[in-house]
Amino acid sequence: MDNYLYEYDGKLYINLTNECSNDCAFCVRNTSDGVGGYFLWLKKPPTADEIIKKLEETDLGKYREFVFCGFGEPLCAFSELVKVGEFLRAQGKRVRLNTNGQARLIVGDNAAERLKNAVDTVSISLNAPDAKKYNAVCRCAFGDDGYYAMLEFAKQCVKCVDRVILSVVDTIPQEDIEACRKIAENMGAEFRVRKYEA
Repeated sequence: MDNYLYEYDGKLYINLTNECSNDCAFCVRNTSDGVGGYFLWLKKPPTADEIIKKLEETDLGKYREFVFCGFGEPLCAFSELVKVGEFLRAQGKRVRLNTNGQARLIVGDNAAERLKNAVDTVSISLNAPDAKKYNAVCRCAFGDDGYYAMLEFAKQCVKCVDRVILSVVDTIPQEDIEACRKIAENMGAEFRVRKYEA
């Protein structure tokens, strides 16, 4: 059976798709079939209604946050993401989107505006201070455009989403981490260094 929902660290994660526009060198998909003992490759991606039905059968009060993050890029299932997120937010739940941020290229313009009632936190993988270094580690299907689209999406999110976090993995050089910190600070976003876990 496909695992559309999985628990991790007191949060409930929502696995919408296995599609992704990046092929990151550090991605857990390269070394594992899942997270926390959950197999996350999908035979069939879920519909929003299927996810909502599972959520209605779940004790939502057990979780401090609901996170769109699975074995793919949630923006690749954008309509499902919005519908499920709006369902959870209507019940007063905290909802976070973990994303590569290439919304303009995956979804089209105005993605941030369309997300504002579906999530209260957007965490975007910045991962590098420039397009060349980004593509060296993220191997984006859109080439350099992926990096610039991600930065533009982050700026749009700062204007209409409660909390925006730009993150990097701790495997990049310290000088790149500090350059990324400045990018986040300059656009008014939070900054986080994620620990690499193989």
